[in-house]
Amino acid sequence: MRFLGIIPARYASTRFPGKPLALLGGKSVIQRVYEQVADILDDVYVATDDERIFEAVRSFSGKVVMTSCKHRSGTDRCWEAYQKIGEQYDVVINVQGDEPFITAGQIRTLMECFSHRQIEIATLIKPFTESDSLETLENPNSPKVVVNKEKHALYFSRSIIPYLRNVDKGEWLKVHTYYKHIGMYGFRPEVLGEITLLPPSSLEIAESLEQLRWLENGYRIKVGTTTEETIGIDTPEDLERAELYLKTR
Repeated sequence: MRFLGIIPARYASTRFPGKPLALLGGKSVIQRVYEQVADILDDVYVATDDERIFEAVRSFSGKVVMTSCKHRSGTDRCWEAYQKIGEQYDVVINVQGDEPFITAGQIRTLMECFSHRQIEIATLIKPFTESDSLETLENPNSPKVVVNKEKHALYFSRSIIPYLRNVDKGEWLKVHTYYKHIGMYGFRPEVLGEITLLPPSSLEIAESLEQLRWLENGYRIKVGTTTEETIGIDTPEDLERAELYLKTR
């Protein structure tokens, strides 16, 4: 099987403009993401709508493709990039451009989900542990997932799901395994093309989670489980924490 990694990267982030070009340990965030996955996948491209990012990727000899500035999501940008690349791959992996510490193990876990031909879409989950705080579990910026026995996603939510009736909230992490969603996806190319044509759904609009659109339209999402934590960079403060992590890991 041939796996293509596409890293969507735009300059105009609301909370952190220019984030892909921010320096982390002397390298740009986008370069660190690229280097983390380049040796694992068969091919990797950055998909951007900004000349500054385009030139930055070329400066470290990375592959990059220019895409429209009108895309609603990174998924849409991935589909345009795939079409422009013009080669055939079995799976397209959407790698988050703000995850500079993504690991080889996480990528391989996602790849392994496609060992069965019927898998259309796959993503990653990480179990919360008893050492996590209730505040961490309640964080709406960290979507939760419930899965069935075949490890397909049933639902994603910014709320805590499931709700444990008749159990003190302080005990929830002790008596039930909750799953955090790691926002990295793999797609069969034909499915990637199909889902970009779907209009926004009611659940997607309610939770602001595009994967709910896919579930509402009957697509199944396989989940792979990782125990490795990721450090996403959404704000300048996150970058400071990432810098400290880089120095101490």
